[in-house]
Amino acid sequence: MKFTFLRLIVAVGVGLTALGLLHYKPWKTNGAANVRDVIHEGVNKKATRELTVGYLPVTCHLTCPVTDFASKTTQTNTNFNSRIFSDFPTVASALQAKQIQATFMVAPLAMKLREQGVPVKICYLGHRDGSEMIVDKKSKIRSLKDLKGKKVAIPSLYSNQHFLVHKLMEDYGMNDDDIEFIVLPPPDMPTSLAAGAIDAFFVGEPFCAKAEMDGVGRVLFYARDIWPKFVSCALVVHEDLIQQNPDVVGDLVRGIAESGAWAETHREEAAKLAAPYFRQDEKVLRYVLTSNPKRVSYVSLTPTDEDLQQIQDQGIKLKLLSQRIPISKMVNRDFIPKEIVPAPIGDVSPIKN
Repeated sequence: MKFTFLRLIVAVGVGLTALGLLHYKPWKTNGAANVRDVIHEGVNKKATRELTVGYLPVTCHLTCPVTDFASKTTQTNTNFNSRIFSDFPTVASALQAKQIQATFMVAPLAMKLREQGVPVKICYLGHRDGSEMIVDKKSKIRSLKDLKGKKVAIPSLYSNQHFLVHKLMEDYGMNDDDIEFIVLPPPDMPTSLAAGAIDAFFVGEPFCAKAEMDGVGRVLFYARDIWPKFVSCALVVHEDLIQQNPDVVGDLVRGIAESGAWAETHREEAAKLAAPYFRQDEKVLRYVLTSNPKRVSYVSLTPTDEDLQQIQDQGIKLKLLSQRIPISKMVNRDFIPKEIVPAPIGDVSPIKN
C-alpha cells in the first residue's frame, strides 16, 4: 500500500492573500474545491486578520467549528474561519500546497507529510476515543475474525483506525490480506453499508451513531476498549505559519483547548452548535455527545511522546511510514496553555453560511 496524493483538489482557482496573514478565501474567487468544501466565517467581524482552519465533519474535529465561536475571545484580533472537507487526501493536498496552513487530520497522515518533506507540526489533538467499528445490524459478524474476506471502509490508509485494525488482526493471528480495506469519505460510509457495498466501517463519530440511529448498523467494538485514550486526529500547522505568526497559532491552540474544555461539560450545546457545520441532524450529534460521556472526550488533548511514538511504530510496522523521525521534529507543544479554562462561548444559535 503506497501513499499517493493523486486525489488533487479539482477546480481550485483561488489564491492566498497576504494582508497581515496569508489565508485562504475561496468564497472571494472561484469557490470551494467541491460542494462540501464550504467556508464558515468566524463571528468576530471587527478582527483585523483571519485564519481558515480545515476540518472534516467528524467529532475528532468538533473543536474546530466550536473554535469559530471562540473568535469572540481572540487575543490577537484574529477571526478563525473553518473550511469543511469531505476526505483526507484533499486536506493533505491543500496543506501541502499551502492553500490552508492549519487543519485537523489523522495523525499518521501528518507524519507521512513530514516524512515527505512538508514542514508541518502537530500542535494539539482533536479529541480522545470517539471511533467505532460498525457492521450491518443484521449480519452475523460478532468478532474481527468474522470479517475475514469482507470489505471494511476506513477514512484513510494513514488513519489510526486502519492501524488499530491491523494490530487486532495480528493479535487474532490473521494475515494482512484477510480483510479488504476500502478508503471512503466518512460521510459516505453509512450509505455504503446500507447499500451492501461494504460489510463494515471504522471511523470517527458521528457516522457510527448515524448508522445506529438509522437502524443500519451496530457497534462491533469501540476503539477505546482496544487502544485506551485512542488518538485519531490532530491539529496540524504549517511551520511557515508558526514562524511568521506564532501569536496567531497560540491564539488558535488556546481557542481549541478552551473550546474542548467547554464542549466536555456543555455537550448538548456543543451538538447544537456543531450540527450546521457538519450538515448533520442535531439529534445524531447529541446522541454521540450525551449517550455516554466515555464515547468521546475533549480533554487531555496534549499530544504526548508516547501517543505519537505508538502511532509511528505501528505505521513503520505496516510499511506505511518509512522513517523514524524524532518525535521532537513532528510536534510543537509550545502553544498549549498551561491552564485551560472553558471558553466563554455563550450563544449557540445556528450558523448561517
